[in-house]
Amino acid sequence: MENIPTIDFAAFRKGGFAAIDQQALVEACEDHGFFLLTNHGLEDVVSSTFSASSEFFAMPREHKTAVYRDESNPLGYYDRELTKQKRDQKEVFDFKAGGHISKNPERHTRWPAQPNGFRPALTDFFQSFTQLSEATMSMVLSALGMSDAEVAETMSKGFGELHSSAARLNYYPSADPVPDSERSDLTGLGDMALHHHTDPGAITLLLQDNHGGLQALSKKDGWIDVPPADGSIVVNIGDVLQVWTNDRCTAGVHRVLPVRSEQGRYSIPFFYQPAVKAVIEPWLGQQDVALYRAFSWQEYIRGRVTDNYSDLGEDDIQIDRYRVA
Repeated sequence: MENIPTIDFAAFRKGGFAAIDQQALVEACEDHGFFLLTNHGLEDVVSSTFSASSEFFAMPREHKTAVYRDESNPLGYYDRELTKQKRDQKEVFDFKAGGHISKNPERHTRWPAQPNGFRPALTDFFQSFTQLSEATMSMVLSALGMSDAEVAETMSKGFGELHSSAARLNYYPSADPVPDSERSDLTGLGDMALHHHTDPGAITLLLQDNHGGLQALSKKDGWIDVPPADGSIVVNIGDVLQVWTNDRCTAGVHRVLPVRSEQGRYSIPFFYQPAVKAVIEPWLGQQDVALYRAFSWQEYIRGRVTDNYSDLGEDDIQIDRYRVA
């Protein structure tokens, strides 16, 4: 926990950076890309979302596969996702809710008929975490030295009402989630519940239960634990913020260790992502020469989603593809 700073969000909102350790926040963003938020005020939302998640994954398999996602619509249930060309030991339910739903009729959340209250709970989560992500992102940009006016302009230009954020429910069972009869043509399970990767967006807000297993890669200390802390939300830096800050911030490389508990492990990430038509390129000017060429966010996220389904013979699409030689 010494490596992962804790930010008292209520104290920050009341007293600004004088009330928190700004330097620890900046150093975490530069080293491994992880910190914790406490006193965020969303305890009831967190509780109801975890309840909805556990109820959904406890349903019979046929109820979950009735809302199976596919390459044309990556929203819904899935149990055979690939990371780093290896199959993860997890089940997921991907969703969007509220006012930020794609206008493409082929890309809509496949909501299950059960459990009762599932959609309202997840919609409340999505809307609440959108607002918290906006506030958290603004805090990070201010900590990095942006003025209030620069932060407002950046948030409006990069995100706005048309941001493409998404969320998911994760369940990591203690055994292979795919029935034996359906595994003959599948990539085998790897040695991790979730293999090492970075998140493609700007920041991710993650809820994790008390079973642990999440690890982050520190430049200084190698793999470090991100242990559960009651009432906290894990925040990690994504690829977009690394590019925007011209490598000052580090997109957090993370993984999940194999689950030992029979109850499995639950987590709920909210991916705060740019507007669909945003162009991603360095803008903080930390160095005289841009380390990345400009690229389309839409192009990038489509490539990352495609890698979830098929072994393309190479690692997931990464921002290094856009790095200037």
